[in-house]
Amino acid sequence: MADGAGRGGLAGRPAAGAVRVAAIDCGTNSLRLLVADVDPHQATLADQVRRMEIVRLGQGVDATGRLAPDALARTFGVLEEYARIVDDASASAVRMVATSATRDAANSAEFVRGVRRILGVPPEVLTGDQEAFLSFTGATAELARRGPGYHRPPGARLAPPYLVVDIGGGSTEFVLGGDLAGLAGDEAAAALVAVSVDIGCVRMTERHLRSDPPTDAEVAAATADIDAAITAATARVPADRARTLVGLAGSVTTVAGIALDLPGYDASRIHHARIQAAQVHAVSRMLLRRTRAQRRLIGVMHPGRVDVIGAGALVLDRILARLGFAEVVASEHDILDGIAWSLVDGHAG
Repeated sequence: MADGAGRGGLAGRPAAGAVRVAAIDCGTNSLRLLVADVDPHQATLADQVRRMEIVRLGQGVDATGRLAPDALARTFGVLEEYARIVDDASASAVRMVATSATRDAANSAEFVRGVRRILGVPPEVLTGDQEAFLSFTGATAELARRGPGYHRPPGARLAPPYLVVDIGGGSTEFVLGGDLAGLAGDEAAAALVAVSVDIGCVRMTERHLRSDPPTDAEVAAATADIDAAITAATARVPADRARTLVGLAGSVTTVAGIALDLPGYDASRIHHARIQAAQVHAVSRMLLRRTRAQRRLIGVMHPGRVDVIGAGALVLDRILARLGFAEVVASEHDILDGIAWSLVDGHAG
């Protein structure tokens, strides 16, 4: 679930063969928690708690190169709540990863100290390639694995190779790969081609889309920046080999929810929805023409995405246009699920 306060509730003990783990993903825009019972033999991941809060850790990082005191305070406050949930769940393993904002910040050591104090373990500040690998694993694990408990989602019919695009707050990851079943660790990572580029929704908003609504000139500048990054990405990742485009994270799922005309956010309707390129383009244009006050009235819109959703939608629109895909498959399973899988089956990323 990309948006919403949370879902699931703590059950008693995990089922036989399953391991209860806790995964935390600290991105540029959001801080997310997944407590799940993972059974690598049955190829199942059962949510116990899934939470997301907008903390905007990366606020101003693109301009200042530092994590702002207010942003750190917001992040640590939510993390303290997550730590209590993890303790109550009696998770056997915990992994927290941090992405673009902390890669770029000069004062990242302050962030690491705070996390260790609250959670008891340090955050792993991922490289772009590590981030991409975990995103790919989370997005495709349920499709690629063939254990006894595997059930392909109805109507999905997702054919590899997959191009997974994870549109975050500070960066977007492009990952190309096929079926990783039977592979682990370095062997699995070597089967992927990945690149991370700096065209996240927060970064593009702060850099270009400052007006409310953005001016045509601002949109044109953002588009040029995004297109240049896509060109750089596809110089390393042969996107033309992919048969399925899978989109991850809140910008993608929000665009999908709008395209589906949902009255409110519904993860079950959004997961594996096929959204046509023309629909993405129409939603992107609509969002960029509306004020923030008007965007706030959209039923599926999380309040923390109101100011940055136009940039996120534009990134997705330009990926479809530049790479020639007719549709994108929205996925509710992403890097958070990849972190959880990494705790039980050796896919450390």
